[in-house]
Amino acid sequence: MKPDTPPRSLLFIPAGEERKLAKALGSGADLIILDLEDSVAPDAKPAARDLAKGFLADHAGLARRPLLYVRVNALDSGLTADDISVILQQKPDGIMLPKANSGADTARLAAMLDAGERAAGLPQGGIGIIVIATETPAAVLNIATFAGSTPRLRGMTWGAEDLGTAIGATTSRDEAGDFTAPFMLARNLCLFGANAAGVQAIDGVLADFRDAAGLEREAKAAARDGFTGKLAIHPAQVAAINAAFTPSAEEVAQAQAVVDAFAAQGNAGVIAIGGRMLDKPHLERARRLLTRAR
Repeated sequence: MKPDTPPRSLLFIPAGEERKLAKALGSGADLIILDLEDSVAPDAKPAARDLAKGFLADHAGLARRPLLYVRVNALDSGLTADDISVILQQKPDGIMLPKANSGADTARLAAMLDAGERAAGLPQGGIGIIVIATETPAAVLNIATFAGSTPRLRGMTWGAEDLGTAIGATTSRDEAGDFTAPFMLARNLCLFGANAAGVQAIDGVLADFRDAAGLEREAKAAARDGFTGKLAIHPAQVAAINAAFTPSAEEVAQAQAVVDAFAAQGNAGVIAIGGRMLDKPHLERARRLLTRAR
């Protein structure tokens, strides 16, 4: 994928598991996240960094490949600088920052990337950032501060597990499998925060990778609400996520008809199509859909 193309599916792969890394490129995911954080035991992190570096060295230069990001350890872990110093040498497409408390944390990471790029002789600003924006209570309350925090910001996503631990929740889902109110609040604030920041809104994971029906339902609901991608924790989830965030031929045709109708009427403020009155928000929505389809 091109670095400026919003990915539909973002697949976590433990950076310390060489067998899973080898299979990642064939998963169909638009973006692969080499995970140095939660999926790697503390004493295994140095080896995982080296595996991630080797994977990037082998694959970052390929002409046709998924986007390659690395989830580093959280800033308060004391490990972030070590993560960046190792992996930056192979120029990943981006860094995923977990457990950010506010836009100040993304700005801090951006400053670290600035220094790392200068030291490595890399073009300034080429490495993007996706932030997990709801893993702490402070982050939920500070969601608006991510807007304008750094030009490197490419996307915002959300997570329920760490947030649940932080607030003392016994579960994040109800008996029907739907998120409970505190976690729906975090999800929805992430959607608004990402759009306020002008970056991609990415839905969180469904931890039960065997629940195909639940994944399809959740991904379709996310696409309906305005998210344009979703995190995956298993390759089996990728196809359903890609399908949910790929506009259908009918949707593309309808959107193109809206764009054409506005153009035919001199981009008027309001037009009528099939008995419906459409205005500028409808035109913008149609343009966004066509961009996603391309």
